[in-house]
Amino acid sequence: MMKLWMVTSLELAELFVSAMVHLLYAFYIFSTAVAGDISKNVNDYFFKSNVDVNDYDQSQSNVEGLPPIVLVHGIFGFGKGRLGGLSYFAGAEKKDERVLVPDLGSLTSIYDRARELFYYLKGGRVDFGEEHSEACGHSRFGRDYGQGQYPEWDEDHPIHFVGHSAGAQVVRVLQQMLADKAFEGFEETNENWVLSVTSLSGAFNGTTRTYLDGMRTEDGISMKPISLLQLCRIGVIMYDWLDISWLKTYYSFGFDHFNMSWKKTGLRGLVDCLVGNTGPFATGDWILPDLTIQGSTSLNSNLQTFPNTYYFSYATKRTRRIMGMTIPSGVLGIHPMLFLRVFQMSQWRFPQDVSPPYKGYRDEEWQENDGAMNTISMTHPRLSVEHPSRFIRSDSECQTLQPGIWYYKIVEADHITFIVNRERAGVQFDLIYDSIFQRCRKHVFRKIPQTLPNQSPRAPRSPR
Repeated sequence: MMKLWMVTSLELAELFVSAMVHLLYAFYIFSTAVAGDISKNVNDYFFKSNVDVNDYDQSQSNVEGLPPIVLVHGIFGFGKGRLGGLSYFAGAEKKDERVLVPDLGSLTSIYDRARELFYYLKGGRVDFGEEHSEACGHSRFGRDYGQGQYPEWDEDHPIHFVGHSAGAQVVRVLQQMLADKAFEGFEETNENWVLSVTSLSGAFNGTTRTYLDGMRTEDGISMKPISLLQLCRIGVIMYDWLDISWLKTYYSFGFDHFNMSWKKTGLRGLVDCLVGNTGPFATGDWILPDLTIQGSTSLNSNLQTFPNTYYFSYATKRTRRIMGMTIPSGVLGIHPMLFLRVFQMSQWRFPQDVSPPYKGYRDEEWQENDGAMNTISMTHPRLSVEHPSRFIRSDSECQTLQPGIWYYKIVEADHITFIVNRERAGVQFDLIYDSIFQRCRKHVFRKIPQTLPNQSPRAPRSPR
């Protein structure tokens, strides 16, 4: 009895510390954005801009022939237009003349985010699909993106995608949707609309952190009754139900299509969401189930690596092995919000009384991590099927790339080294993003096999 009480007390203490650390970091990000916004408005008021509109138009016309590079944020992320002038990618978008930074749901499911991304680029009103919407209990249609950011997008005008964390998996799901012609009214789509995919700490095969934060190991779908994710769930529901317009304009979790606002559901709607009768957490249509090992394996079973697309992945880690043990690689190099999780993930073991998430699972292979994702998960898609891959040590090895292969590199960094705070990453920030943009512009080109006279082009087969 005493032992049980001590274990419970330690778990509650850890939950309190984790909740406070995450809350303080969120407050820091939000206040930084507000301060930056206020500073910019004051500066604009007292000092008028000297930018010549004609110069701007000329610079835009010079990049019309370039394929856009689309930066896709991860969980709890945001795109251009949210959080004032704060950049999720820490200003990396300024390194190239034609970069788009979409704002997608920060906690919505991989599926819903992929649908949003398509309409953000191509234009029109987001259609989540009739069958999916009915199954998940939300509206079929979402935001209207009008003409879209790249309406000419097609096989002859493909796009480079760069995804951080869950953003990388969003891109993979989108490419599969294009191949499957899953967008009503756009029957001409195919996988070749995507020219390249670059993953930065990508969430390909799930993460053991989801279990530490509160997902059940038994199914990878439901949550423990007392956990960090339960606190998150309550906070998100209250945020969306209160529906404070200026606050949601500044930051949104992306659940508007679930209609949780008090204006539409009243007090009864709030109670239904909190007790788990309705909403994204009741139907599982949110991002955490997609990030468990079970959820990722299920998702990956329908995703291919395509032969005409170039793939590259940066896997990050902040651990090292000493005498057979995996421990955090120092203290100062790991963000305070992630240090505890780096340690916990390096020591975590799948419960012995629960069936492993896949055949051949070994705890030791999942111990190296960056505080949010396991390094083994970030290299390339490997569950439930191993996709073609090649490990490299230097970016110079990738100047002659072959499509259809996941080239991956392991980088010493934690999960948020290359986002939000550029100064924290130092020179490594420029090295990473310069290599990404240079690869997109100089080393990645569409190779279309020649067709003999009177012979129709043969559709390429995708590796499985």
